[in-house]
Amino acid sequence: MKLTILQKAGELFLKYGFKSVTMDDVANSLAISKKTIYKYFKNKEELVDEAITFLHQSMHDAVNKICTKGFNAIQENFEIKNMFKDMFKNLDDSPMYQLEKYYPKTFRKIMDHEFSMFKDCISKNIERGIEEGLYRADIDKDLITKFYFTVAMSVHNSNLHTYNKNTLNKLEISVLEYHTRAIATPKGLEVLEEQLKKNTHN
Repeated sequence: MKLTILQKAGELFLKYGFKSVTMDDVANSLAISKKTIYKYFKNKEELVDEAITFLHQSMHDAVNKICTKGFNAIQENFEIKNMFKDMFKNLDDSPMYQLEKYYPKTFRKIMDHEFSMFKDCISKNIERGIEEGLYRADIDKDLITKFYFTVAMSVHNSNLHTYNKNTLNKLEISVLEYHTRAIATPKGLEVLEEQLKKNTHN
């Protein structure tokens, strides 16, 4: 039951936002009593903390699955970006912005964990991209990873009420394009242009 509650709570938080979803909403969506939820979680803050940790692991598993499909390094990054686009398509605000604003303790914990996972994923992507001749061999992997993470997270850690979902998607593509152009070889730039054309029409 605890896993079921975490899954449903996570879905509701992503769809309606961390602030607006109440314990009653979670209980009603599962046709259970609120007392049942409190059997596993002492308050909403604890539910948010465990639900976002569960979601974060699910996202990491989904990223790892994409990484096993044989895409080249640049295609892989676009596939991962599109996965997150689909996952957050029903949310009006950035989930990371909401989390930082309303649950800062959980936000800090997730961000520390996120960078560790992000660093590992991007480092492997860069190494493979170099082997494939898509990225330059002379780049500083640690510096590039930190810079990319900072820029990518800045898009989601801001108040995006003035942006619609399409604008946010364009921002994410721009960040990925910026990152790729900074490290790509001429061969890599050709692959990048193909991906940009493909994603522009999506």
